[in-house]
Amino acid sequence: MKSFYSLIAVFAAVLLSESNVASLNFKERQRNRAVKRLSEAIKNTELKDATKSKIESGKRLNRLERREIKTVERNVYLAKRAQGQDEVSNTAEAAALRAYKLRSKKRKGLLRKREASIAEVLFPGVAPEQYMPGERVFIYADLVDSRKTPIPYEYYDLPTCEMPEETDFGKKRRERRNLGSRLQGHFLKVAPFTNIRVKSNIGCTPLCTVNFDSKKMRWMRRLVERQYRVQLTLDQLPVLMRSKEYNYAVRGYPLGFQAPPSFKALKSGEFYLFNHLKFVITYHEDPSSFTGVRVTGFDVHPMSVNHELPNDGSAVSEQSKLNTCSGGAVDNDPENYVPLRMKGPTALPVTYSYEVEWAESDLQWADRWDVYLVGAPDDDLHYFSIVNSLMIVLFLTGAISTIMVRTLRKDIAVYNEMDSLDDSAEETGWKLVHGDVFRPPTTAPMMLSVLTGTGCQLGLAFCIAMMAAMAKFLNPVKKGHTLTAMIVLYVLCGSVAGYVSSRIYKFTDGKAWKLNVIATAVGLPGSMVCLFTVLNVFLSFAGAATAVSFLTIICLFLLWVCVSAPLVFIGAYFGLKAEKIECPVKTNQIARVVPPLPCYAEPKFTFIMGGLLPFGSVCIELAFIMSALWLHQIYYVMGFLLAVLLILTATCAQVSVVLTYLQLCAENHRWWWWSFWNCGSAGIYLFAYAIWFLGSRLEMVGFLPVIVYLTYMGMMSICFGMYCGAVGFLSSFWFVRTIYGAVKVD
Repeated sequence: MKSFYSLIAVFAAVLLSESNVASLNFKERQRNRAVKRLSEAIKNTELKDATKSKIESGKRLNRLERREIKTVERNVYLAKRAQGQDEVSNTAEAAALRAYKLRSKKRKGLLRKREASIAEVLFPGVAPEQYMPGERVFIYADLVDSRKTPIPYEYYDLPTCEMPEETDFGKKRRERRNLGSRLQGHFLKVAPFTNIRVKSNIGCTPLCTVNFDSKKMRWMRRLVERQYRVQLTLDQLPVLMRSKEYNYAVRGYPLGFQAPPSFKALKSGEFYLFNHLKFVITYHEDPSSFTGVRVTGFDVHPMSVNHELPNDGSAVSEQSKLNTCSGGAVDNDPENYVPLRMKGPTALPVTYSYEVEWAESDLQWADRWDVYLVGAPDDDLHYFSIVNSLMIVLFLTGAISTIMVRTLRKDIAVYNEMDSLDDSAEETGWKLVHGDVFRPPTTAPMMLSVLTGTGCQLGLAFCIAMMAAMAKFLNPVKKGHTLTAMIVLYVLCGSVAGYVSSRIYKFTDGKAWKLNVIATAVGLPGSMVCLFTVLNVFLSFAGAATAVSFLTIICLFLLWVCVSAPLVFIGAYFGLKAEKIECPVKTNQIARVVPPLPCYAEPKFTFIMGGLLPFGSVCIELAFIMSALWLHQIYYVMGFLLAVLLILTATCAQVSVVLTYLQLCAENHRWWWWSFWNCGSAGIYLFAYAIWFLGSRLEMVGFLPVIVYLTYMGMMSICFGMYCGAVGFLSSFWFVRTIYGAVKVD
């Protein structure tokens, strides 16, 4: 018997090894076929003579010729990439590759697309700035942030040189702060590199010497470990670190680095500080088109250099001459790096320095933003998101059509025929609860009206903001513009919340209408302000740049008290003055007992399934939004976001109608709250997605960063759930009034 089992084990091992070999051979053959297809495609990089002649003569191309051009462009791109050509440098070849890769982004228009530059798409109406040779230019320091934590710091919170005085001319060129930028912590301050002049190269120039004590040393080591990066701007262009060898470009430069084990010249695991910056500013000059020069690139190459201090013991300034920094180039010698460790009880002196190189380039000013979008998701993914959402909407539309056209019409015809033939016939189905379907909810009708009104306010504010972004009234790429617009529009839409809330509360025969109005004006803003204030206290203790000042909190409070609340009162006044919504049927004095429900009509089941489809309609676009919020990617396609919002609204309405119909057919007349929670549960799915995103995409370290992330995502999930719930309740309310108004009831 043992020999039999041994034979089976050997046989299984042989089969397993053969299957592994077969799978390896299959993967190898698949890889070889892909390489062969690529090599064959690269060979076809020329257009046919007939196509060339039609292009030269300006004749209209047919569909096959346009496809041929696309194929050749793709093959040329693949051939250049196979030859090792990068996409991030400022050469003409790299610019051509970027133009091909970003071809779908370089289009404007809703129905009829036209070619445009990335600068026109991101910053419509912004004119280029010309600088004269020898003119002084300023570099501005923004946040010091990291992908591993949502807690940024200001540049001058670091142990660095003191902030120089900014001239009036520099203040005019600096971007002004708005409410959104203040809440996000963005505050451009002039960087200590103050002697930069157009087309004037600067060799190694010392700035200052900062003594790192043990406290500063520990803090800088923690910042380097958490991969914090410094964000600088010049001519509204973020600083870039790019590499032609590795074909990557990333905004900002790191504060330092940790020596990897593979690098034998440095101590493994040791932290080193970047204290020398080499700026490369590329410019375009065309005397026939404009005067002066236009900045087309802003790069930085950080280095670690252990500068020698002056022999006379004088303070280091830009006029100092050091042996390691005397106006020439700086050697990147690993033996001369600055380690972040104390050398005895005394503080470690660190000297900061910089150098500037101006390089002329053929890159046009309109194309200078192309490199910032290389590697960003293609717009085709947004189209796939829209198609995915439309499929859900079409499926639900089919279900709604079946209910409304076939089932409901048949039910209404049967009920009306029964009433005309035999008054003693027993009622069945959803008509059986006609005497209880409009009975106001016994549990917190005021809260239901407040949540519905606030959800309408949120949805309208978001919709108007997206329409304003599409009409170019606000620019989502500029810091704080979108957040400012959302806050202002939410405040101005307070009358909508007051009107909807008061109409619903009046329909439920509520008597405490004053308390209802106050709850509508205070509910969501008050809870959000409380959460934000508590979080702001912890951020202030941590020294984060996002810790807002007391003046900003006062401004938010005044917006709430002086603008939002009065508008809510005005809307509530008109809502209470309006006629009460009429019921198509009378309500019985004694409530009907709800019978045992089938599984598909159970509130727990509808609660779980109801929010799944609304969340599924936005989940793909949500991935882009989360990447923009927490991974510092650029998001500017507000047209797609508005389309997703409309699809979300249609999905919530249709899901709510279907689930309410199933509950009424099961003789459950308590549909009020469940019509809200069936779609409002999408907020729970959003928060669950945020937790998954935290564990899979983010690498946050520390307790406070996780708390900040979960708090902000909790706020967004609450607002998302309130909007979905409001749409679901109002849709079900319209549906119930429609179907019961179509039947004859004594």
